[in-house]
Amino acid sequence: MSQYSGKIVFYEGQCFTGRKLEICGECDNFQDRGFMNRVNSIRVESGAFICFDHPDFKGQQYILEHGEYPELQRWNAHNDHMGSCRPIRMHGEHYRMELFEGANFAGQCVELCDDCPFLQGKGLSKNCVNSIRVYGDGAWVLYEEPNFRGRMYIVERGNYAAHTDWQAETPNIQSVRRVANYF
Repeated sequence: MSQYSGKIVFYEGQCFTGRKLEICGECDNFQDRGFMNRVNSIRVESGAFICFDHPDFKGQQYILEHGEYPELQRWNAHNDHMGSCRPIRMHGEHYRMELFEGANFAGQCVELCDDCPFLQGKGLSKNCVNSIRVYGDGAWVLYEEPNFRGRMYIVERGNYAAHTDWQAETPNIQSVRRVANYF
């Protein structure tokens, strides 16, 4: 298995019932594979995936790591819509990122190498992150609320000069965690 692949299975019904769609790698539109956008359970057999509630990798993001999700509440979904997915790009196990309060890597900065359930406890004076630099090998999940709750976004190795670069509507980020369960 390549470090950018994996296998994920989507089911129309809860508890892995009904029609299913197996994907190895990337899929930009479930309907192109004859599967409607209704998903009520998911099994990630290998890898870690970022799933979107609309086709073409748009809309609400859901980060699904290796494991079983027998009902949509297990991945924090509010409805059964799912339209596209892709594997999370993992390079290894060395995690490091810098979070900046200002856009274009300006303002107060906090460096992290581990999960953080409350960013303000690490020294950020506001609950907003406007730019990020991800170094090292691993991918990170950003959450709008403390303790890894609320809307989530994925950032992988690279520079994100504005919150819109990770598809957020606002710069409100209050907790972050590493994507670690991808085997």
